[in-house]
Amino acid sequence: MIGKLTSATLAAAGYLAYHAYSPSSQLFGAALSHCPDPRDLALTYDDGPNDIHTERLLDILAHHQINATFFLIGRFVKARPQIARSIVDAGHLVANHTVNHPNLLFLGRGAIARELSDCSRMIADATGVMPKFFRPPFGTRRPAVLSTARELGLEPIMWDVTCFDWRRTTTDAIEHHARKRIDRVRTHGHIILFHDGGHTGLGADRSRSVEATDRIIRRYKTTHRFCRVDEIHPRAAEAQSALSSA
Repeated sequence: MIGKLTSATLAAAGYLAYHAYSPSSQLFGAALSHCPDPRDLALTYDDGPNDIHTERLLDILAHHQINATFFLIGRFVKARPQIARSIVDAGHLVANHTVNHPNLLFLGRGAIARELSDCSRMIADATGVMPKFFRPPFGTRRPAVLSTARELGLEPIMWDVTCFDWRRTTTDAIEHHARKRIDRVRTHGHIILFHDGGHTGLGADRSRSVEATDRIIRRYKTTHRFCRVDEIHPRAAEAQSALSSA
């Protein structure tokens, strides 16, 4: 009997942990994870602003005349406000990725609220723009994370294409991960997760992510529309709500 209880407890814990980390899960609350229109692709970048690589990425996006979404870490915004401002000046969307990039799964409501509200304030101070969207670090969330964020006027944005560019990797591998998902799943559009920085500190080498971005844009710009998440959010929220109630 004890063995059965232990197995059941472990299974339940595993189930909850999976949904806490799965970017597409809606178990703990609605969170945008893809584009409803199959023609849409949303490029998103985490962990900036980051010297050199964020700026090089802005050059690539400007060359292709494409806008993206940047989920910024508050302490890096405070350290590099000029880069954060340049993101906004270039027409991109800035969003909240907390001040210190903690795992919100293990924080109480007060600490979650401080991470989110302080990050929004830092972004607003540097750019003049108050964020409306956020992405939880590591993608982890539970009901308290989502409800606290919404109380602060922040909507959660996840993703459905993972490029694994935070690892030691190559440009070819990053591109492969993106293309594999985009080409295989054509029933909806995609929110693509890239990184222009590293959460442990400034100076992370994201040159391969910049190069992969250029390749992805060149490959799909004639067949897809690249957009910011605020351009797809209302439509996607309605689509996911309908899907959840079906």
